[in-house]
Amino acid sequence: MAKPFIGENFLLQNKTARKLYHDYAEHMPIYDYHCHLPAELIANDHTFENITQAWLYGDHYKWRAMRTNGVDEKYCTGNATDWEKFEKWAQTVPATLRNPLYHWTHMELKNPFGVKDKLLDADTAREIYDHCNALLQEPEFSVRGLLRKFNVELVCTTEGPLDSLEHHKKIAADGFEVKVHTAFRPDKALGVENLDTLNAWLDRLSQVAGLEIKSFSDLLEAISKRHDYFHENGCRLSDYGLDCAYAQSYTKSEAEKIFEKVRSRQQLSPDECLKYKSAVLYECCLMDAEAGWVMQLHLGALRNNNTRLYKKLGPDTGFDSIGDLPQAASLSGFLDSLDEKNKLPKTILYNLNPADNELFAAMLGNFQDGSVGGKLQYGSGWWFFDQKDGMEKQITALSNLGLLSRFVGMVTDSRSFLSFPRHDYFRRVLCNLLGNDVEQGLLPADYDLLGSMVQDICFNNAANYFSMKLD
Repeated sequence: MAKPFIGENFLLQNKTARKLYHDYAEHMPIYDYHCHLPAELIANDHTFENITQAWLYGDHYKWRAMRTNGVDEKYCTGNATDWEKFEKWAQTVPATLRNPLYHWTHMELKNPFGVKDKLLDADTAREIYDHCNALLQEPEFSVRGLLRKFNVELVCTTEGPLDSLEHHKKIAADGFEVKVHTAFRPDKALGVENLDTLNAWLDRLSQVAGLEIKSFSDLLEAISKRHDYFHENGCRLSDYGLDCAYAQSYTKSEAEKIFEKVRSRQQLSPDECLKYKSAVLYECCLMDAEAGWVMQLHLGALRNNNTRLYKKLGPDTGFDSIGDLPQAASLSGFLDSLDEKNKLPKTILYNLNPADNELFAAMLGNFQDGSVGGKLQYGSGWWFFDQKDGMEKQITALSNLGLLSRFVGMVTDSRSFLSFPRHDYFRRVLCNLLGNDVEQGLLPADYDLLGSMVQDICFNNAANYFSMKLD
């Protein structure tokens, strides 16, 4: 007999998995320490006019699928009406069978909208659209209401050094019970590929930091001032989205000379580019260590592959992919350069190329120093791999080469307030893997032992690892 789709035991293939999920994982709160939610919408307790605005705006996962299904760009990022965009997505959903979007779509319709017995397609689109839109007008479906519905205790958005954090300040002043923090992302300081863009950003940083940036030392002082400002406003972690870690040897005098060329818009050699990036990254991470922050490295994306559409639509619109740059030597050198000075902060490493799973999981063990349990973390399946197969492979690599029990768990890494069912998806995958091991005699049927580990991975480990307060 076929099992119900997205039923209460979805992904839970045996009795042990079901017990671990329903008794231990299901009702744990969510600690979402990495996402891209707009803090402004939380500050203003925004109400979405319709599900298209909540679900499709900014969602490059869905846009990629729609384009692949032959949908014109006007229905993705263009000027079609919200209903027309939703209708095109509904027509695309049946074509996503075996793509994780099919699971996510129906999980998100079930929770929070209560759509349980209907699949989204061309025939059901209008009914589901109207049903969800009506709910979105109710007070408990505002942005803050949605965070409550999903049992979120903390979310951590991502902002750059130029951000005023005015929205985070408002949220804190309001006394909203869900804690909303930020992560400091200074990636744009490394962008020597486009000197005009970098210099424009440096000019804005000068204004925000209140000092003229003429030298490399000035740059570091400006970033440090913003780092301090973020810390004063509750920030306790950084985030770097890089193709790889940069670990080229450099001297301070070299960094100063290279920065002079940056400010005068002189083209840099490949070696100069690498030295500049290495210097900025290293100095920023020293700031993280001094402040007691957690450092996150998202490595391996090959971004903006489609030049024509990048020029038309800009970044983060669905034209990024998996890179295959070598990671091991540069990552080892970078981590070692910090550890050598005893300045390696708590660190989370995320890889985008699944070929690097074991590489990353093994690399962590080189720099665990016994000062903190799980000081270096192997980050959850990310971007193209925050789905069943990717999660299972990440969990398996971590289990084989590290300590799964110390894992700080899942993140949404999303711009959508409807993405929190991905935590539920992860929890089901985790419980099913453990349940299968028990059924095969590979783990003991000790529910106290396994259940406490499940709850730790779902919430407790993250709550203990980060220094962001929940009260």
